[in-house]
Amino acid sequence: MQALVLTDYKNLQMQEVPKPTLLSPTQVLVRIKAASICGSDVHGYDGSTGRRRPPITMGHEGSGIIEEAGSLVTNFKVGDRVTFDSTIYCGTCSFCKQGLFNLCDNRRVLGVSCADYHQDGIFAEYALIEERVLFHLPEGLSFEEAAMAEPAGVAAHAISLASPKLGEDVAVVGAGLIGLLVIKLLRTMTSGTIIAIEMDEQRREKALQIGSDVVLDPRDPELIAKIRALTKGEMLPLVYEAVGASSPINTAISLVRKGGTVVLVGNITPTIELPLQSVVTRQIRLQGSCAINGEYPAVLKMMADKKLDVTDLISKVAPLNEGKIWFDKLYNREDNLLKVVLVP
Repeated sequence: MQALVLTDYKNLQMQEVPKPTLLSPTQVLVRIKAASICGSDVHGYDGSTGRRRPPITMGHEGSGIIEEAGSLVTNFKVGDRVTFDSTIYCGTCSFCKQGLFNLCDNRRVLGVSCADYHQDGIFAEYALIEERVLFHLPEGLSFEEAAMAEPAGVAAHAISLASPKLGEDVAVVGAGLIGLLVIKLLRTMTSGTIIAIEMDEQRREKALQIGSDVVLDPRDPELIAKIRALTKGEMLPLVYEAVGASSPINTAISLVRKGGTVVLVGNITPTIELPLQSVVTRQIRLQGSCAINGEYPAVLKMMADKKLDVTDLISKVAPLNEGKIWFDKLYNREDNLLKVVLVP
């Protein structure tokens, strides 16, 4: 089969590789119909994250059709249209037994090659997927839309860890793909003011189009004063941070009220500088959010019911063999792309 292989950092090649064969009776072989490029793939493209060590077939956000099913697969059959969680959990560790599959001690992520494991992903014609992470596609939902279920699930999981009350104001720092999905989901939950904090003008405009009431530039020297005015002096009870670097995290902390919560969704840098005294003396709660834990059915239903539209976040659908072109564009931040979906 053909696969898009990271042969060296910043170098992708279409290669002929062996077609996968079932390794266990609980697996299915999925013919990939759509595979979107995640920001983590782009950040791993140059080796900076240490989680895409070549050679590796990257990719973990996708959908397809079951072509073969193992003998112990019970809820899916050949021909089913499916999507899948990117996290392969063991099901037996103490966290899995508590239902905390995203915190599995033995978790693997599709398309990741790090010091602990190598797990080829879905930038290929076929992929092996465990039944326990499979989900049926609702009727009418396209494969391209379904490839957005994983990032939508990431946004939904972040919200599940700290949700706004009805009418409560909330801010999202960073209007990249995940930040925009957080905004879209928040718009279905609260009648309060949703504030997007984003440096890029085009993304601020996008945030307004998809549900934000107010957009602000984090570099604005009047930012805190404007938030104070919007909230009648109270500041914000809840802020989602969707970048993962020192400056935007510090911005999020500066906007939250005493006793408030900052949900940390972004993860582009391994360490940050933290304003510890501001956090401690104002009793701020910092809540990390890791991957997805059971949000797939909800986001798939919302997408099928047109309560969550993801089509306006897909910048380009392109053939898999053009993958290097689009990786380079995303890596170089060209054309203000949000999501590129590759089709084998």
